[in-house]
Amino acid sequence: MYVTRRAFVGLGAAAGVTVLGGRSATWFTGAPLAGRAQSAGNEARLTSVDGRLDVELVASEQWIALAGAPARLWSFNGQVPGPLLEVAAGDDVRIRLSNDLSESTNLHFHGLHVPPDGTADNIFLAVPPGEALAYVFRIPENHPAGLFWLHPHLHGSVARQVSLGLAAPLVIRGALDAIPEVAAAREHILVLQDFALDRLGRPVDPGMSALMAGREGSLVTVSGQARPRYAVEQDGLLRLRLLNASVSRFYRLSLEDHPLHIIATDGGSLAAPQRVEELLLAPGERRDVLVQGVRAGGSYRLMNLPYPRGSAGMMGGALGTRTPFEIATVVYEGRAGSPVGVPHTLGEMERLPPGPLRRTFVLSEAMGMVPGRGMGMRFLINGREFDHARIDDRVRLGDVEDWEYVNTTDMDHPMHVHTNAFQRVGADGQAQPAWLDGVVVPARGRARIRIRFTDFAGTAVQHCHILDHEDLGMMSTVKIEP
Repeated sequence: MYVTRRAFVGLGAAAGVTVLGGRSATWFTGAPLAGRAQSAGNEARLTSVDGRLDVELVASEQWIALAGAPARLWSFNGQVPGPLLEVAAGDDVRIRLSNDLSESTNLHFHGLHVPPDGTADNIFLAVPPGEALAYVFRIPENHPAGLFWLHPHLHGSVARQVSLGLAAPLVIRGALDAIPEVAAAREHILVLQDFALDRLGRPVDPGMSALMAGREGSLVTVSGQARPRYAVEQDGLLRLRLLNASVSRFYRLSLEDHPLHIIATDGGSLAAPQRVEELLLAPGERRDVLVQGVRAGGSYRLMNLPYPRGSAGMMGGALGTRTPFEIATVVYEGRAGSPVGVPHTLGEMERLPPGPLRRTFVLSEAMGMVPGRGMGMRFLINGREFDHARIDDRVRLGDVEDWEYVNTTDMDHPMHVHTNAFQRVGADGQAQPAWLDGVVVPARGRARIRIRFTDFAGTAVQHCHILDHEDLGMMSTVKIEP
Protein backbone atom coordinates (compact mmCIF):
# COMPACT_ATOMS: atom_id res chain seq x y z
CA MET A 1 0.00 0.00 0.00
CA TYR A 2 1.25 3.46 -0.85
CA VAL A 3 -0.05 6.93 -0.18
CA THR A 4 -2.49 8.38 -2.72
CA ARG A 5 -4.49 11.56 -2.77
CA ARG A 6 -7.45 9.65 -1.42
CA ALA A 7 -5.61 7.85 1.36
CA PHE A 8 -2.35 9.37 2.42
CA VAL A 9 -3.81 10.88 5.56
CA GLY A 10 -4.08 7.52 7.36
CA LEU A 11 -0.68 6.11 6.49
CA GLY A 12 1.37 9.27 7.00
CA ALA A 13 2.94 9.07 10.42
CA ALA A 14 4.22 5.51 10.18
CA ALA A 15 6.00 6.18 6.92
CA GLY A 16 7.37 9.57 7.93
CA VAL A 17 5.15 11.42 5.48
CA THR A 18 3.95 14.93 6.20
CA VAL A 19 0.16 14.62 6.35
CA LEU A 20 -1.87 17.11 4.33
CA GLY A 21 -5.56 17.40 5.02
CA GLY A 22 -8.26 17.03 2.37
CA ARG A 23 -7.56 18.55 -1.04
CA SER A 24 -4.20 20.13 -0.43
CA ALA A 25 -3.32 23.27 -2.35
CA THR A 26 -0.63 21.26 -4.05
CA TRP A 27 -3.23 19.29 -5.96
CA PHE A 28 -4.46 21.32 -8.90
CA THR A 29 -5.49 21.28 -12.54
CA GLY A 30 -4.73 23.74 -15.26
CA ALA A 31 -2.14 25.89 -13.48
CA PRO A 32 -0.15 28.25 -15.72
CA LEU A 33 3.40 27.25 -16.56
CA ALA A 34 6.23 29.69 -15.93
CA GLY A 35 9.02 27.53 -17.36
CA ARG A 36 10.47 28.64 -20.69
CA ALA A 37 10.81 25.88 -23.28
CA GLN A 38 14.08 25.93 -25.19
CA SER A 39 15.94 23.67 -27.57
CA ALA A 40 19.62 22.77 -27.37
CA GLY A 41 20.41 20.36 -30.16
CA ASN A 42 18.42 17.25 -29.33
CA GLU A 43 17.84 18.41 -25.76
CA ALA A 44 14.42 19.89 -24.99
CA ARG A 45 14.88 22.23 -22.05
CA LEU A 46 12.59 23.77 -19.42
CA THR A 47 14.35 26.62 -17.63
CA SER A 48 13.38 28.57 -14.51
CA VAL A 49 12.26 32.16 -15.04
CA ASP A 50 12.76 34.89 -12.40
CA GLY A 51 13.72 32.32 -9.78
CA ARG A 52 10.80 29.98 -10.44
CA LEU A 53 10.36 26.75 -12.35
CA ASP A 54 6.68 25.94 -12.87
CA VAL A 55 6.21 23.11 -15.36
CA GLU A 56 4.10 20.08 -16.13
CA LEU A 57 5.41 16.59 -16.78
CA VAL A 58 2.94 14.18 -18.35
CA ALA A 59 3.76 10.50 -17.90
CA SER A 60 2.23 8.49 -20.74
CA GLU A 61 2.69 5.41 -22.93
CA GLN A 62 3.14 6.03 -26.63
CA TRP A 63 5.26 5.32 -29.68
CA ILE A 64 8.58 7.15 -29.44
CA ALA A 65 11.34 7.61 -32.01
CA LEU A 66 14.22 5.87 -30.25
CA ALA A 67 17.61 5.43 -31.93
CA GLY A 68 15.97 6.04 -35.31
CA ALA A 69 13.20 3.47 -34.94
CA PRO A 70 9.72 3.41 -33.32
CA ALA A 71 9.50 2.04 -29.78
CA ARG A 72 6.51 1.63 -27.48
CA LEU A 73 7.75 3.32 -24.31
CA TRP A 74 6.71 5.34 -21.30
CA SER A 75 7.77 8.95 -21.45
CA PHE A 76 7.68 12.36 -19.84
CA ASN A 77 6.10 14.86 -22.25
CA GLY A 78 6.44 12.43 -25.15
CA GLN A 79 10.23 12.27 -24.91
CA VAL A 80 12.77 9.60 -23.92
CA PRO A 81 14.64 10.76 -21.97
CA GLY A 82 12.36 13.49 -20.66
CA PRO A 83 13.08 17.21 -21.02
CA LEU A 84 16.04 18.78 -19.26
CA LEU A 85 14.97 20.85 -16.25
CA GLU A 86 17.35 23.71 -15.51
CA VAL A 87 17.31 25.75 -12.29
CA ALA A 88 19.62 27.70 -9.99
CA ALA A 89 20.22 27.52 -6.26
CA GLY A 90 17.46 29.39 -4.44
CA ASP A 91 14.83 28.77 -7.11
CA ASP A 92 11.28 27.77 -6.27
CA VAL A 93 10.24 24.57 -8.03
CA ARG A 94 6.73 23.39 -8.86
CA ILE A 95 6.48 20.31 -11.05
CA ARG A 96 2.99 19.04 -11.81
CA LEU A 97 3.11 15.33 -12.55
CA SER A 98 0.09 14.26 -14.59
CA ASN A 99 -0.35 10.51 -14.79
CA ASP A 100 -1.74 9.27 -18.11
CA LEU A 101 -0.43 5.75 -17.48
CA SER A 102 -2.52 2.71 -16.58
CA GLU A 103 -0.93 2.42 -13.12
CA SER A 104 0.24 4.63 -10.29
CA THR A 105 3.59 6.39 -10.43
CA ASN A 106 5.50 9.16 -8.65
CA LEU A 107 8.78 11.12 -8.74
CA HIS A 108 12.13 10.96 -6.95
CA PHE A 109 14.53 13.90 -7.32
CA HIS A 110 17.73 11.89 -7.36
CA GLY A 111 20.64 13.64 -5.65
CA LEU A 112 18.77 16.81 -4.66
CA HIS A 113 19.25 18.06 -1.11
CA VAL A 114 15.61 18.94 -0.44
CA PRO A 115 13.10 17.72 2.17
CA PRO A 116 12.29 13.98 2.03
CA ASP A 117 8.67 14.53 2.97
CA GLY A 118 5.67 16.74 2.15
CA THR A 119 5.56 17.39 -1.58
CA ALA A 120 9.31 17.54 -2.05
CA ASP A 121 11.38 14.34 -2.51
CA ASN A 122 8.73 12.13 -0.92
CA ILE A 123 8.83 8.64 -2.43
CA PHE A 124 5.89 7.51 -0.27
CA LEU A 125 3.44 9.53 -2.36
CA ALA A 126 1.70 7.98 -5.35
CA VAL A 127 -0.17 9.52 -8.26
CA PRO A 128 -3.00 7.21 -9.41
CA PRO A 129 -3.92 6.88 -13.10
CA GLY A 130 -5.77 9.92 -14.41
CA GLU A 131 -4.71 12.14 -11.51
CA ALA A 132 -2.03 14.75 -10.91
CA LEU A 133 0.19 15.92 -8.07
CA ALA A 134 2.30 19.06 -7.76
CA TYR A 135 5.75 18.57 -6.28
CA VAL A 136 6.62 21.88 -4.62
CA PHE A 137 9.91 22.80 -2.94
CA ARG A 138 12.75 25.31 -2.94
CA ILE A 139 16.32 24.58 -3.99
CA PRO A 140 18.47 25.71 -1.02
CA GLU A 141 20.50 28.87 -1.55
CA ASN A 142 23.72 26.95 -0.86
CA HIS A 143 22.88 23.93 -3.02
CA PRO A 144 25.88 22.88 -5.13
CA ALA A 145 25.72 23.16 -8.89
CA GLY A 146 25.56 19.84 -10.66
CA LEU A 147 23.73 17.25 -12.71
CA PHE A 148 20.85 15.48 -11.00
CA TRP A 149 17.82 13.62 -12.34
CA LEU A 150 14.30 12.52 -11.67
CA HIS A 151 12.60 9.17 -12.10
CA PRO A 152 9.72 7.13 -10.63
CA HIS A 153 10.23 5.59 -7.20
CA LEU A 154 7.04 3.68 -6.43
CA HIS A 155 8.35 0.60 -4.64
CA GLY A 156 7.71 -2.60 -6.56
CA SER A 157 7.40 -0.77 -9.90
CA VAL A 158 10.60 1.28 -10.03
CA ALA A 159 12.73 -0.95 -12.28
CA ARG A 160 9.97 -1.54 -14.82
CA GLN A 161 8.93 2.11 -15.06
CA VAL A 162 12.52 3.35 -15.41
CA SER A 163 13.37 0.59 -17.90
CA LEU A 164 10.45 1.74 -20.06
CA GLY A 165 11.96 5.23 -20.34
CA LEU A 166 10.77 7.38 -17.43
CA ALA A 167 13.81 9.51 -16.59
CA ALA A 168 14.76 13.16 -17.05
CA PRO A 169 17.93 15.15 -16.26
CA LEU A 170 17.93 18.16 -13.94
CA VAL A 171 20.75 20.72 -13.88
CA ILE A 172 21.46 23.24 -11.14
CA ARG A 173 23.61 26.10 -12.41
CA GLY A 174 26.15 27.76 -10.16
CA ALA A 175 29.78 28.60 -9.49
CA LEU A 176 31.21 25.66 -11.43
CA ASP A 177 29.53 26.85 -14.63
CA ALA A 178 31.04 30.33 -14.22
CA ILE A 179 34.68 29.14 -14.26
CA PRO A 180 35.98 30.63 -17.55
CA GLU A 181 37.34 27.38 -18.99
CA VAL A 182 34.15 25.48 -18.08
CA ALA A 183 31.96 28.26 -19.47
CA ALA A 184 33.93 28.17 -22.74
CA ALA A 185 33.44 24.43 -23.24
CA ARG A 186 30.79 23.02 -25.55
CA GLU A 187 28.34 21.26 -23.22
CA HIS A 188 26.25 18.13 -23.78
CA ILE A 189 24.24 16.01 -21.37
CA LEU A 190 24.54 12.29 -22.11
CA VAL A 191 21.69 10.25 -20.60
CA LEU A 192 22.71 6.59 -20.83
CA GLN A 193 19.78 4.17 -21.04
CA ASP A 194 19.33 0.61 -22.25
CA PHE A 195 16.17 -1.06 -23.53
CA ALA A 196 14.96 -4.60 -24.20
CA LEU A 197 12.66 -4.45 -27.25
CA ASP A 198 11.38 -6.97 -29.77
CA ARG A 199 11.73 -6.47 -33.53
CA LEU A 200 8.53 -4.40 -33.56
CA GLY A 201 9.82 -2.03 -30.88
CA ARG A 202 7.70 -3.37 -28.05
CA PRO A 203 9.17 -4.04 -24.58
CA VAL A 204 10.20 -7.60 -23.78
CA ASP A 205 9.34 -9.11 -20.41
CA PRO A 206 12.66 -9.62 -18.58
CA GLY A 207 11.81 -12.97 -17.02
CA MET A 208 12.64 -14.17 -13.53
CA SER A 209 16.40 -14.62 -14.00
CA ALA A 210 16.81 -11.05 -15.31
CA LEU A 211 14.92 -9.67 -12.33
CA MET A 212 17.22 -11.53 -9.96
CA ALA A 213 20.36 -10.40 -11.75
CA GLY A 214 19.10 -6.93 -12.63
CA ARG A 215 17.78 -6.43 -16.16
CA GLU A 216 19.98 -5.16 -18.99
CA GLY A 217 18.67 -4.32 -22.47
CA SER A 218 20.60 -4.96 -25.67
CA LEU A 219 19.78 -1.53 -27.13
CA VAL A 220 22.01 1.11 -25.50
CA THR A 221 21.12 4.74 -26.22
CA VAL A 222 22.67 8.09 -25.43
CA SER A 223 19.94 10.71 -24.92
CA GLY A 224 17.64 8.61 -27.07
CA GLN A 225 20.13 8.18 -29.91
CA ALA A 226 22.38 5.40 -31.15
CA ARG A 227 26.06 6.38 -31.25
CA PRO A 228 25.59 10.17 -31.46
CA ARG A 229 28.43 12.49 -32.52
CA TYR A 230 29.74 15.37 -30.43
CA ALA A 231 31.97 18.06 -31.88
CA VAL A 232 35.10 19.45 -30.25
CA GLU A 233 37.26 22.26 -31.58
CA GLN A 234 40.99 21.77 -31.88
CA ASP A 235 42.54 23.50 -28.85
CA GLY A 236 39.03 23.77 -27.38
CA LEU A 237 37.13 21.96 -24.62
CA LEU A 238 34.13 19.64 -24.67
CA ARG A 239 32.08 19.16 -21.50
CA LEU A 240 30.29 15.81 -21.33
CA ARG A 241 27.81 15.51 -18.47
CA LEU A 242 27.24 11.79 -18.00
CA LEU A 243 24.17 10.27 -16.32
CA ASN A 244 23.63 6.53 -15.93
CA ALA A 245 19.84 6.21 -16.09
CA SER A 246 19.93 2.46 -16.77
CA VAL A 247 18.26 0.07 -14.36
CA SER A 248 21.24 -2.24 -13.84
CA ARG A 249 23.93 -1.66 -16.45
CA PHE A 250 27.35 -0.36 -15.36
CA TYR A 251 29.30 1.74 -17.87
CA ARG A 252 33.09 1.65 -17.90
CA LEU A 253 33.88 4.51 -20.26
CA SER A 254 37.01 5.46 -22.15
CA LEU A 255 37.58 7.90 -25.04
CA GLU A 256 40.10 6.81 -27.65
CA ASP A 257 43.42 8.70 -27.45
CA HIS A 258 42.01 11.24 -24.98
CA PRO A 259 42.14 11.41 -21.18
CA LEU A 260 38.99 12.42 -19.33
CA HIS A 261 39.21 15.24 -16.79
CA ILE A 262 36.55 14.75 -14.11
CA ILE A 263 35.34 18.09 -12.75
CA ALA A 264 32.21 17.00 -10.85
CA THR A 265 30.71 13.91 -9.24
CA ASP A 266 27.18 13.14 -8.00
CA GLY A 267 27.15 15.94 -5.46
CA GLY A 268 28.89 18.72 -7.39
CA SER A 269 32.33 20.10 -8.15
CA LEU A 270 35.67 18.61 -7.20
CA ALA A 271 38.39 20.85 -5.79
CA ALA A 272 40.51 20.26 -8.90
CA PRO A 273 40.10 18.27 -12.11
CA GLN A 274 41.01 14.59 -11.85
CA ARG A 275 42.62 13.12 -14.95
CA VAL A 276 41.63 9.50 -15.70
CA GLU A 277 41.94 7.17 -18.67
CA GLU A 278 38.56 5.59 -17.90
CA LEU A 279 35.71 5.94 -15.44
CA LEU A 280 33.10 3.61 -13.99
CA LEU A 281 29.52 4.85 -13.90
CA ALA A 282 27.19 2.69 -11.78
CA PRO A 283 23.39 2.97 -12.09
CA GLY A 284 22.21 6.37 -10.88
CA GLU A 285 25.67 7.96 -10.85
CA ARG A 286 26.76 11.14 -12.65
CA ARG A 287 30.12 12.55 -13.68
CA ASP A 288 31.07 15.76 -15.49
CA VAL A 289 34.18 15.42 -17.64
CA LEU A 290 36.16 17.78 -19.84
CA VAL A 291 37.71 16.57 -23.08
CA GLN A 292 40.55 18.70 -24.43
CA GLY A 293 40.90 19.04 -28.19
CA VAL A 294 44.57 18.04 -28.28
CA ARG A 295 44.58 16.04 -31.52
CA ALA A 296 45.06 17.32 -35.04
CA GLY A 297 41.63 16.12 -36.09
CA GLY A 298 39.60 13.02 -36.84
CA SER A 299 36.93 11.11 -34.92
CA TYR A 300 37.36 9.14 -31.70
CA ARG A 301 35.06 6.56 -30.16
CA LEU A 302 33.65 6.79 -26.64
CA MET A 303 33.79 3.13 -25.68
CA ASN A 304 31.99 1.08 -23.07
CA LEU A 305 34.60 -1.41 -21.87
CA PRO A 306 34.03 -4.82 -20.28
CA TYR A 307 33.01 -4.74 -16.64
CA PRO A 308 32.08 -7.86 -14.65
CA ARG A 309 29.58 -6.82 -12.00
CA GLY A 310 29.44 -10.23 -10.38
CA SER A 311 27.84 -13.60 -10.84
CA ALA A 312 24.22 -14.71 -10.76
CA GLY A 313 25.23 -18.33 -10.29
CA MET A 314 22.44 -20.68 -11.37
CA MET A 315 20.42 -17.66 -12.56
CA GLY A 316 22.69 -16.97 -15.52
CA GLY A 317 26.41 -16.93 -14.71
CA ALA A 318 28.63 -13.87 -15.18
CA LEU A 319 26.97 -10.45 -15.22
CA GLY A 320 27.91 -7.21 -16.93
CA THR A 321 29.48 -6.04 -20.19
CA ARG A 322 31.70 -8.72 -21.73
CA THR A 323 32.82 -7.12 -25.00
CA PRO A 324 33.62 -3.44 -25.70
CA PHE A 325 31.27 -1.39 -27.84
CA GLU A 326 30.97 2.20 -29.02
CA ILE A 327 28.33 4.41 -27.46
CA ALA A 328 29.24 7.79 -29.03
CA THR A 329 31.86 9.54 -31.17
CA VAL A 330 33.81 12.75 -30.60
CA VAL A 331 34.57 14.54 -33.88
CA TYR A 332 36.96 17.44 -34.44
CA GLU A 333 35.31 20.44 -36.10
CA GLY A 334 37.09 23.79 -36.44
CA ARG A 335 39.63 25.41 -34.18
CA ALA A 336 39.18 27.50 -31.04
CA GLY A 337 39.91 31.20 -31.46
CA SER A 338 42.46 30.86 -28.66
CA PRO A 339 43.56 27.69 -26.87
CA VAL A 340 41.46 26.73 -23.83
CA GLY A 341 43.09 24.51 -21.23
CA VAL A 342 41.68 22.49 -18.39
CA PRO A 343 41.34 24.68 -15.27
CA HIS A 344 43.81 24.01 -12.46
CA THR A 345 41.34 24.53 -9.61
CA LEU A 346 37.57 24.42 -9.30
CA GLY A 347 36.81 25.50 -5.74
CA GLU A 348 37.17 24.49 -2.13
CA MET A 349 36.27 21.00 -0.97
CA GLU A 350 35.38 20.15 2.63
CA ARG A 351 36.47 16.82 4.04
CA LEU A 352 34.05 15.46 6.62
CA PRO A 353 35.72 14.75 9.98
CA PRO A 354 35.07 11.41 11.69
CA GLY A 355 31.86 11.25 13.70
CA PRO A 356 31.22 9.36 16.94
CA LEU A 357 28.68 6.96 15.43
CA ARG A 358 29.18 4.01 13.12
CA ARG A 359 26.63 1.66 11.57
CA THR A 360 27.01 -1.53 9.60
CA PHE A 361 24.65 -2.61 6.84
CA VAL A 362 24.90 -6.21 5.67
CA LEU A 363 23.66 -6.82 2.13
CA SER A 364 22.35 -10.33 1.56
CA GLU A 365 19.86 -12.40 -0.39
CA ALA A 366 17.31 -15.14 0.39
CA MET A 367 14.58 -17.05 -1.37
CA GLY A 368 11.04 -15.70 -1.11
CA MET A 369 7.86 -14.96 -3.01
CA VAL A 370 8.14 -12.51 -5.92
CA PRO A 371 4.72 -10.94 -6.65
CA GLY A 372 3.28 -12.36 -9.86
CA ARG A 373 6.32 -14.60 -10.41
CA GLY A 374 6.36 -17.25 -7.69
CA MET A 375 9.45 -18.19 -5.70
CA GLY A 376 12.59 -16.20 -6.41
CA MET A 377 15.42 -14.25 -4.87
CA ARG A 378 14.74 -11.46 -2.38
CA PHE A 379 17.41 -8.92 -1.43
CA LEU A 380 17.92 -7.78 2.16
CA ILE A 381 19.60 -5.12 4.30
CA ASN A 382 20.53 -6.40 7.76
CA GLY A 383 18.37 -9.47 7.17
CA ARG A 384 15.16 -7.57 6.40
CA GLU A 385 13.18 -6.69 3.31
CA PHE A 386 11.91 -3.14 2.89
CA ASP A 387 8.75 -2.22 4.78
CA HIS A 388 7.50 1.34 4.27
CA ALA A 389 5.73 1.31 7.65
CA ARG A 390 8.88 0.37 9.59
CA ILE A 391 11.67 2.73 10.64
CA ASP A 392 14.96 0.85 10.28
CA ASP A 393 17.44 3.46 11.55
CA ARG A 394 17.13 6.74 13.41
CA VAL A 395 19.74 9.46 12.99
CA ARG A 396 20.07 12.94 14.46
CA LEU A 397 20.01 16.12 12.39
CA GLY A 398 23.50 17.63 12.44
CA ASP A 399 25.33 14.39 13.25
CA VAL A 400 28.16 12.88 11.22
CA GLU A 401 28.17 9.09 10.95
CA ASP A 402 30.29 6.42 9.30
CA TRP A 403 28.36 3.70 7.49
CA GLU A 404 30.00 0.46 6.46
CA TYR A 405 28.39 -1.77 3.86
CA VAL A 406 29.23 -5.48 3.90
CA ASN A 407 28.22 -7.34 0.74
CA THR A 408 27.73 -11.07 1.30
CA THR A 409 26.43 -11.71 -2.23
CA ASP A 410 28.18 -12.50 -5.52
CA MET A 411 26.91 -9.32 -7.21
CA ASP A 412 27.99 -5.68 -6.94
CA HIS A 413 25.41 -3.48 -5.22
CA PRO A 414 25.54 0.29 -5.93
CA MET A 415 24.02 1.77 -2.77
CA HIS A 416 22.24 5.14 -3.05
CA VAL A 417 21.26 7.37 -0.12
CA HIS A 418 18.48 9.94 -0.44
CA THR A 419 18.54 13.55 0.84
CA ASN A 420 22.17 13.90 1.99
CA ALA A 421 25.35 13.45 -0.03
CA PHE A 422 28.32 11.68 1.52
CA GLN A 423 32.04 11.08 1.10
CA ARG A 424 33.74 7.74 0.71
CA VAL A 425 36.19 6.76 3.45
CA GLY A 426 39.59 5.43 2.36
CA ALA A 427 41.73 2.73 3.91
CA ASP A 428 43.42 5.43 6.00
CA GLY A 429 40.13 6.34 7.65
CA GLN A 430 40.02 9.75 5.96
CA ALA A 431 37.10 11.01 3.91
CA GLN A 432 37.95 11.32 0.22
CA PRO A 433 37.33 14.80 -1.29
CA ALA A 434 34.31 14.12 -3.50
CA TRP A 435 30.59 14.39 -2.75
CA LEU A 436 28.62 11.32 -3.79
CA ASP A 437 25.14 9.90 -3.41
CA GLY A 438 26.04 6.40 -4.61
CA VAL A 439 28.80 3.93 -3.74
CA VAL A 440 29.54 0.56 -5.32
CA VAL A 441 29.84 -2.22 -2.78
CA PRO A 442 31.73 -4.95 -4.67
CA ALA A 443 30.67 -8.58 -4.61
CA ARG A 444 31.92 -10.20 -1.39
CA GLY A 445 33.45 -6.84 -0.48
CA ARG A 446 32.97 -3.74 1.65
CA ALA A 447 32.63 0.02 1.30
CA ARG A 448 32.59 2.75 3.93
CA ILE A 449 31.05 6.20 3.68
CA ARG A 450 30.87 9.28 5.93
CA ILE A 451 27.60 11.20 5.93
CA ARG A 452 26.34 14.35 7.66
CA PHE A 453 22.62 14.93 8.10
CA THR A 454 21.84 18.58 7.47
CA ASP A 455 18.89 20.94 7.10
CA PHE A 456 15.98 18.52 6.68
CA ALA A 457 14.27 16.16 9.10
CA GLY A 458 11.96 13.44 7.83
CA THR A 459 11.98 9.86 6.57
CA ALA A 460 14.51 9.14 3.83
CA VAL A 461 15.62 5.82 2.36
CA GLN A 462 18.75 4.06 1.16
CA HIS A 463 18.72 1.26 -1.39
CA CYS A 464 20.54 -0.65 -4.09
CA HIS A 465 20.32 1.23 -7.40
CA ILE A 466 20.14 -1.96 -9.38
CA LEU A 467 16.47 -1.11 -9.33
CA ASP A 468 15.22 -4.68 -9.58
CA HIS A 469 17.09 -5.36 -6.33
CA GLU A 470 15.43 -2.34 -4.71
CA ASP A 471 12.00 -3.58 -5.84
CA LEU A 472 12.86 -7.02 -4.44
CA GLY A 473 13.54 -5.67 -0.96
CA MET A 474 17.03 -4.08 -0.79
CA MET A 475 15.88 -0.75 0.67
CA SER A 476 15.59 0.58 4.21
CA THR A 477 14.20 3.66 5.93
CA VAL A 478 16.27 6.29 7.71
CA LYS A 479 14.41 8.60 10.07
CA ILE A 480 16.23 11.95 10.38
CA GLU A 481 15.14 13.44 13.71
CA PRO A 482 15.57 17.06 14.88
